[in-house]
Amino acid sequence: MTFDLTILMPVFNERSTVEAAIGDALGADLPVTARQLVIIDDGSTDGTREWLEAATLPDNVEVLVHPKNRGKGAAIQTGLGHARGTYSAILDADLEYAASDLGPVLEPLLAGKAKVVFGTRAWTSQSSFSFWYVMGNKSVTMATNVLYNCWISDVMTCHKAMSTELFQSLRLRERGFAIEPEIAARVLQSGARIYEVPIGTRRAHATRAKS
Repeated sequence: MTFDLTILMPVFNERSTVEAAIGDALGADLPVTARQLVIIDDGSTDGTREWLEAATLPDNVEVLVHPKNRGKGAAIQTGLGHARGTYSAILDADLEYAASDLGPVLEPLLAGKAKVVFGTRAWTSQSSFSFWYVMGNKSVTMATNVLYNCWISDVMTCHKAMSTELFQSLRLRERGFAIEPEIAARVLQSGARIYEVPIGTRRAHATRAKS
């Protein structure tokens, strides 16, 4: 089967959210005809792996398992080896991000306006991110901008999309959450520029809804 998009979903101890996250990834309204979901259980110990192994999932869902926890970066690298879509994107299983936000991320790729697209979060006062969380993200982002003479606003965002061919060529090595800035660095080293589009997060949406 031919897929337009592969969604890579690293999972670690997400038993309370993984079923909803899978439903979101498969059901979100996206500008693609066919999608593949590759779930990588990264050594979960809370029953997530057992649920995934017992679940009846559609044919376009593939479940991969790390016997021991190796880190988000390692999970993404494992998933990329099984990606069959024209484009690949990352979606975490903790429901912080909405799969529907991959739509705006994919649009510049499908229109031929960009080769790599990041979904950038708004660090507004209405969001519930802590000061140090935001400052940490901004510090890593600024370091990336200085090192690679670019201007991006959210290097640690989960929503990153590009052609699967390019993604698989990046020679990624980081095992943990440092995979996020490494992806940006490898993309920039390849000569591709990063196009950003605004996205929301469920955390920010929930905060606004309470106000």
